[in-house]
Amino acid sequence: REGVQRQHPVHTMIKTAAISLALVGAASAFAPGPMPLRSSVTQMSMSAQQNAAKAAFAGAAILAATPAFAGDADAGEKVFNANCAACHAGGQNSVVPDHTLEKAAIEKFLTGGFKEALVVTQVTNGKNAMPAFGGRLSDDDIANVATYVISKSEEGWDA
Repeated sequence: REGVQRQHPVHTMIKTAAISLALVGAASAFAPGPMPLRSSVTQMSMSAQQNAAKAAFAGAAILAATPAFAGDADAGEKVFNANCAACHAGGQNSVVPDHTLEKAAIEKFLTGGFKEALVVTQVTNGKNAMPAFGGRLSDDDIANVATYVISKSEEGWDA
């Protein structure tokens, strides 16, 4: 499965919901509805445009809330093993033992909680005992390792 990108199922579900919302909203904007006895074509046209704009905005808002960079977990595993495993083998932490990469510890200790984008920030900038990897690793490598860490944290490092 080399080169196949795995996206977290929640990300896929949110994107599917956003696209569905946008399509339903756009379709309903042009569907015939109850028509008053006296209405002008301009009023009906404006209403359809407003509904389509609302649907598009809602869909865009949901899409914007999902990570745009969801990386490749398989590639992230290789980056992790080469750069992170010295301190974080098996999702543990050999420097600060209670700051593991288990989901509960990430939720507790990572500023902002259990989010892939925040793992990217931590890996890029470092914090406390953790060194910064921005400049040492490419943005793609960092995104991939963040995807890997979040995926392993959710399924369990022993799985």
